[in-house]
Formats: sequence, C-alpha cells, structure tokens
Amino acid sequence: MGVGLSLADLEPGAVERGSLRDATVVVLGAGRTGQAVAAFAAGHGARVTIHDSAEASTLTAATERFADGRVALAFGAASDLAPLLATADLVVHSPAVTLGFPTVKEHIAGPLQKYADRAIRLTADPSHRGPILISEPEWTARLLGSRWRVGITGTKGKTTTSNLIARVLAADTMHPAVLGGNNGVPLIEQAMDLSPDARVVLELSELQLPSLHSSVDVAVYTNITVDHLDRHGTVDGYRKVKRILADRVVDGGLLIVNLDDPVTAALAGIGRVTTIGYRRERPVPGGIGVVDGWVVAAGVPRSTRCGGGTAATGPGGRILPLDEIALPGEHSISNVLAAVSVGLAAGIAPDAIRSAVAAFRGVPHRLETIAVLDGIRYVNDAQATQPDAVAAAVASFRKPLILLAGGRSKGLDLRELGPIVARQCSGAVLFGELADELERLFRAAGLTEIDRASSIPDAVARGGALARKMLSGTGDSSAAGLHESEARATVLLSPIGSSFDMFNNPFGARGEAFREAVHALPAVERR
Repeated sequence: MGVGLSLADLEPGAVERGSLRDATVVVLGAGRTGQAVAAFAAGHGARVTIHDSAEASTLTAATERFADGRVALAFGAASDLAPLLATADLVVHSPAVTLGFPTVKEHIAGPLQKYADRAIRLTADPSHRGPILISEPEWTARLLGSRWRVGITGTKGKTTTSNLIARVLAADTMHPAVLGGNNGVPLIEQAMDLSPDARVVLELSELQLPSLHSSVDVAVYTNITVDHLDRHGTVDGYRKVKRILADRVVDGGLLIVNLDDPVTAALAGIGRVTTIGYRRERPVPGGIGVVDGWVVAAGVPRSTRCGGGTAATGPGGRILPLDEIALPGEHSISNVLAAVSVGLAAGIAPDAIRSAVAAFRGVPHRLETIAVLDGIRYVNDAQATQPDAVAAAVASFRKPLILLAGGRSKGLDLRELGPIVARQCSGAVLFGELADELERLFRAAGLTEIDRASSIPDAVARGGALARKMLSGTGDSSAAGLHESEARATVLLSPIGSSFDMFNNPFGARGEAFREAVHALPAVERR
C-alpha cells in the first residue's frame, strides 16, 4: 500500500491542501469520465494509472491525452488488474464498472471484488484510513461541497430535461448554472473551481445511481418504464435503482415527479421531502400543469435554500403558452413542465423561465434536426435505445416517415413496438445485429417497405431514397420539384438497439456518424 487515504482526504479542502500527493490511484475505464478523473488526480500530485481492457488502438483519445507520461496506461486484455489494485490507495471506477452488474467482465469483477472487500465503506468515519473504492459521480458530489444541486433521472427525456433545466437556471446570473453527469461532461475537473453560488445540474443514469451516496437538494424524475435489463435483470430491479435518487434528497428538499407516469407518481409523498407533481392537465395543488394551452403553476413551493415560500407566477398561475415550445412531440411538454418546476423552485422569475424555454431548441442526438434537403427532414434521435423513447419519437412526425433502426439488443421486449412503427412509419431501413429481429417484428405488424443497410452512411442514403420514393408516388427517387427547405417527409434515426455493435465509444458516436452522413449527401440531394 501507499501513503493511505481517508474519506476526508477526498473533500475539496483536503485536496487543495495536498491530500492526494503521492497517493497511488487506479482509474477503471479510459472513456471521458476516466480521463477526467485521471487528469484531476494527477494534477493534484497522485501517481495515477488508467486501466481498460480494451486495446490501446481503440483508446486513441486517452493515449493522446496522456502521451506526456503523467498518467500511466494499462490497456488491453493482457493487462492484469490485480497487481495494480494490490498497491492502490484509491480506486475510482467508471459507472459502467460497478460491482454487481452482470455486464462487468469476470477478469475485472474478481480482482475488484477483493479490493472492495477490504475498502472503507463510503459511509464510514471520514477520518478512518484505508483503501477507498469510489465512483466518479460520488467523488464529484463530494467535491461540490455545499453547492445547490439538482439530480435528474428517468428512462427517457432526462438529457433534454437536464439541458433545459440548466438553461432555465442560467437566467439567474447571480447563480451560475453548471450541467454535467450522464451527458458526457464529467464535472470532477471543475467541481472545486465553481462559484460557491453555482447551481449544479446532474443528469444521472441507472449506471451512476447505484454508486451515489451523496445527497441532492432537488430530485427530478421524467418517467420510469423499462430499460437496461441486461444489467438489472428484472423490471423491479431497474425500478429499485431509479428509486435511489429519491432516497438521496436531503431532508426538507424537493422531489419533482411526473404524475402522468404511474411509477414516478407513486414516489410522491414518500416523506422527509416536499413533492412537486407535474402533468399535462390541470395541476394538482402545489404542482405544475396545463390549462387552456398554458403551462400553469398552482402554488409551487420554492426551495428553502432559494428563499422558501411560494414561487411567483403570472396571472392565474400562468408561465408560458404551449405554442412557444419549440421541441417536437407531446412528450416534450412533460420535459418542459419538469424544467419549469425546477425554475420556480429556484425562484427564477416567470418571464425569465418563459424566455429560456422559448429559446431552447433541443440537444444533440435527441430529436435533433440535422438538415432539410430536397424536402426531406433528417432527424438525429440516436439516444433512443428503449421502446418508449422510439415510440415517442415516431409519434412526433407525420408520414411519410422513414425509420432508421438497429444496433445491439439490450434484452428488452420489443413486441409492442412493432404495431406502433407499422402505424406511424411509411418504411424502415435496418442495420446491425438487431436487423433480422426488427424486420420480422415490423413485417408481422404490417410494414412492407423495409430495406437493409451495412452502415450509418448507407442507412442515411437508403432512407433518403425511400423517402423520395414515398413523396414521388412513382418510385422515381428524384422527387423532382420539391423545395429544399420544405420538410414534406422525415428520415428519423431512432435506433432501438445500443451502438456497441458498430462503435467502441458509444456516447454520441452513432449520432455523429449520422450527422456526418447527412452533411456528406451527394449533390442530387441538395439541388
């Protein structure tokens, strides 16, 4: 063992005073999160090694970032984890490498479990010294100190909602709004440098929640349906993981739940905290809803840390009209209601909330319009890898609608999706490992226009051709006479499966490939 650490040594004041100097730190996972952790620890004097069982040739970002040797790299299947853990004072794991997940490979899980068995419990006496096993989200939460924080989770909609919440909170210039977490922006490198008045928005996935022990001031739920059964085994197991965020709200904090979703609605009234419920109809007392085409609040409480009392609204509780929401789809109204709830709880003025929502055009890879070419709208919804998300996406557009779908199975039951796709879509282009299953499913439901693609660029080209065929009505792919900027058909990437069958670094990679393919379409598409 090295110098040995205590939990108190991971706190911001101790780190500033040099508590990590000469500590031996092992970081598990060389993605964005792992790189950020390694850079942070090395920057504060620790001896750091990143371990990843993927081959170095596939981890070029990490290899290039640490080419100066300040962080040691242990990459590839031949890299033995056990000797690294034997001398580690601190092990920081990627959320994907959480003990108990069946997706963690045995050659990682075995040595890691032995380390965990002798590590300090994260709820132990802060002064006790010994090996420490912690996740990046949990360490980041500790480094944030007492800053006001909002945690957002849900099966779908959490990224859009998190980004919108950050935009709404940013309307108060006295309290800088910072967004991080599951959106691919680890906050560990900047946590200690934030203004003490900063308000932190944390998107939290089912990967991150099991290792989170620190608290949040506000917990926001979009919905809880079914996803990631490959990790959690059962629907009940998945729901229990999602429940963790509600249990992490500080006493007297706020819990914001979607009353239109029966699972999240059941969290209301759990005690210790005040619940704000939102729904797409007349609001319940203390909640947010919709009346006569307006988002309306009915006595929403403000956070005690933001002044307490009841949030201000316009006449009749009005905040903004629905027709100012730029995001497509009925489900986007729910995301707006959640964000408005947080804005009111933070004491943001109603007119400022209205302006922030009206200006919000969405986030990459979530119903993101890339271009309108030859009358065809190309929409990137690459993060839709769950049936409810895909169902919501295809319901957001009129026919002609061509669905691009495929990837690797996540172990979910897709049977109910078949009739929805057949009803809402004009055709589909399928790719990846799920292509055979999806074709059987869609054809059985009555969809006849189905093509196959070998890659994302190929899917974009075939999707565009199929859309032009639908528009022309003659099978002529030229679709002559269409105005370039007039969207009369949609090609939608809403893949259903994960991207691991095509991309080693899945966060956003498939959506970026779609974006590049659309921008690279030949001149015939752009006349």
